[in-house]
Amino acid sequence: MSEAVAVAVAERFRELYGADPDGVWAAPGRVNLIGEHTDYNDGFVMPFALPHVAVAAVARRADGVLRLHSADIEGGVVELRLDELAPQSDRNWTAYPAGVVWALREAGHDVTGADVHLTSSVPTGAGLSSSAALEVVVALALNDLYALDLKGWQLARLCQRAENVYVGAPTGIMDQTASACCETGHALFLDTRDLSQRQIPFDLAAEGMRLLVVDTRVKHAHSDGEYGKRRAGCEKGAALLGVDALRDVPYDGLDAALERLADEEEVRRLVRHVVTEDERVERVVSLLEEGDTRAIGPVLTEGHASLRDDFRISCPELDLVVDTALSAGALGARMTGGGFGGSAIVLAQAADVDTLTKAVEEAFAAAGFTAPRVFEAVPSAGARRIS
Repeated sequence: MSEAVAVAVAERFRELYGADPDGVWAAPGRVNLIGEHTDYNDGFVMPFALPHVAVAAVARRADGVLRLHSADIEGGVVELRLDELAPQSDRNWTAYPAGVVWALREAGHDVTGADVHLTSSVPTGAGLSSSAALEVVVALALNDLYALDLKGWQLARLCQRAENVYVGAPTGIMDQTASACCETGHALFLDTRDLSQRQIPFDLAAEGMRLLVVDTRVKHAHSDGEYGKRRAGCEKGAALLGVDALRDVPYDGLDAALERLADEEEVRRLVRHVVTEDERVERVVSLLEEGDTRAIGPVLTEGHASLRDDFRISCPELDLVVDTALSAGALGARMTGGGFGGSAIVLAQAADVDTLTKAVEEAFAAAGFTAPRVFEAVPSAGARRIS
């Protein structure tokens, strides 16, 4: 990320608030390579950070006031009082940074206020965790400014609480952990039960491959009900099977588990996806550690079929990306993120990128869909202070 961005954000902060910020921080969006809807089932996920980031210039305040401004949303500075922050009282973008402050204070941290100016290059509504980037960049800034000495995984937990309780979106822990903890050139193998992490080398360029993100521009919103229904269905499945979470259903015991759910067709589908998806994550980790990166392509494609047919969260645009890319020679492809729109990822040989991109764009035009946005996903750094 360029120094020029930090300078520009700090300059805008000065214009807004009449003083210098105490620093500038950045936190990335993420792409999930594999492991979808497993995080709230205590399972495995494998995200990596994008070069696209939320950037925040922040200064401490001591008067119980939080002032927020976004370069990306029309309107002036929003002023809030910390002692009036209450869960689900805010339906605007400000709920994300305000929720982080609320969560920190609820956890006993003496945060006394802040001035914040934000901007982000993470596409919104594209399934790339723009909201988590916003949360994590504010959390990291306040962690530094108030010397809270919280680790990345602890900040992620607090940001998840902000989104679950304050915003009211029942998301898992993956997005915030990816934004806080990912490393350049690696994918993060995360066990969402105990938050143990392994950085798995993932340098596609060195092997003549690329991973493309295709943003379908179909907006999705986690808090609008369908995500919550899937989560409730997974919890019902765990309860019927007598386990704490679907993570506890062994892959080699899946058929027996599904038999026990014979009268619950919808729950059966959800259980089948989660159990097989956890196994797919472990397979991808093994393949990458063995250096057989090309072989992960079919596993990604399997994951899409499961999300489409069992979890039923795909959409015509996502399916068109996957089908078109595979027909045009991609090594693998799948939707990524919460579903009902957002983005797909395509694993390809570097030499095939232009051909694949053109094929997808032409397929969208022929179907009468909005033109997609296609860009390369390069495993990048997690949240950090940049000035």
